[in-house]
Amino acid sequence: MATRVFADDELARLRGFPEINKEELIRFFTLTPADVGFIDPGRGRSPKDRLGLAVQLCTLPWLGFVPDDVASAPPAAVARLSEHLQIPVGELRFYGEREQTRTGHLREVIRYLNWKPAKVLELKELDEFLLARAMEHDSPSLLFRLACEHLASARVVRPGVVKLLERVATARTEAGRETYQRVRHLLTPKLMGELDGLLTVDSVIGTTRLNWLSKGATGESANAVKAELDKLGLLRGLDDHTLDLTGLPAERRRFLAAVGRRLTAQSLDRREPQRRHPILLTVLSQSAADVLDEVISLFDQAVSARESRARIKMRDALATRAAAGEGRQALLDEILPVLVDTGIEDEMVGGLLRNTIGMERLRAALAQTTGRLPRDNGHLAMLDNSYSYLRQFTPDVLKAIEFTGGTGAEALMEAVKILKKLNADGARKVPEGAPTDFVPVKWAGYLEQAARDRDVTAYRHFWELTVLLGLRDGLRSGDVYVPSSRRYADPASYLFTPAQWEGAGGG
Repeated sequence: MATRVFADDELARLRGFPEINKEELIRFFTLTPADVGFIDPGRGRSPKDRLGLAVQLCTLPWLGFVPDDVASAPPAAVARLSEHLQIPVGELRFYGEREQTRTGHLREVIRYLNWKPAKVLELKELDEFLLARAMEHDSPSLLFRLACEHLASARVVRPGVVKLLERVATARTEAGRETYQRVRHLLTPKLMGELDGLLTVDSVIGTTRLNWLSKGATGESANAVKAELDKLGLLRGLDDHTLDLTGLPAERRRFLAAVGRRLTAQSLDRREPQRRHPILLTVLSQSAADVLDEVISLFDQAVSARESRARIKMRDALATRAAAGEGRQALLDEILPVLVDTGIEDEMVGGLLRNTIGMERLRAALAQTTGRLPRDNGHLAMLDNSYSYLRQFTPDVLKAIEFTGGTGAEALMEAVKILKKLNADGARKVPEGAPTDFVPVKWAGYLEQAARDRDVTAYRHFWELTVLLGLRDGLRSGDVYVPSSRRYADPASYLFTPAQWEGAGGG
């Protein structure tokens, strides 16, 4: 069993002495006067026994156990003890010729350092510790290391590698049973049938629902948003939002969800229900959070992509406008010198300009007259060209997700609520009094002009676009959040509560 966790060379290293660094050498292989008294020659010990005992005395706190081959201790450590005790290094070669000497010395060291051998009580505490850690981590090598640290902190001598790994294996098995017991109350016959249904191939999507849920979006198009919304609909149809898995440690949930996504449907189907259903539960719970965040992210990306495209078109239009205005600028350069020349009588200015410049050029310049640009140079107007495209998915996003606003986002949240109702009712006209306080100044002119023109359609378009853009910006800034989301959660949820702050030692 141990060889399945560690390679042979690693297993041998765990049973013997590792390399020692300078800090460890000084920390663990420095003898105090009391230590020297413990190995005092007045006890009738030979030099080899004194040096061997010193090695065991320093090794136990360092490694948490003492390797059988005491003579294989790091040369630097032996040399340091040899110098302190004035005993030749070579004496250690003869130490432990009688096994009883070595084990007897180890018992003395354990008593002197106030450590304990791993007996029934100590092993029971170790098993409890390992079960708690196995509920958080499944890696046997990590659990082995944590067990060693626990034993050392409790001043308990580490058992042999194989025995310790057997307890690790038992803890992992018990963690599986404990996991099932903690979620058993959720596993109704209906839910178990739905969980097993995730493993069958769906003829519509051409794969298992488990595989479909685990695959992320491949783009930022309207179709990609709607595909993720379909997943969200499936998950909510399975009542994923009612599954309370907080009885399982977060690390355990993440581990089981990773297992569920790594294994094939056939592999999961072959597992007994007590192991299969907890895995599928965590996959379902994890997918619910992941898909929700993916929908919001795709909403952001799809809206932003159209806004970016509108900005590029606006810049192209400005460049075209600037090029077309070159002729008018040249004309202005000819007109201004005449207008500012005080030597030319006012009555003569008109005739002079008409005769000098020519009526044909003046009429052509007049025909090229364009209106003044809005504050945003036409950006929102360009985005309006994508209104129909955005309508392919934004109503579904607003319907599926409950957005919440923090302080300062009240007007925007009210606008979102109104837009949802307009979508649900199929209404076109924005009701009187619908909030506009959230609309940036650079876009407010569009709404004002549409209102003056009594253009209901234009007003609806521009108002809805500003709502969508405001929602996107609010999600980015944290002013808008989604309660059941991880990525777009309320920023305040990341802060300590007063009770947590007090528990953490805050003043």
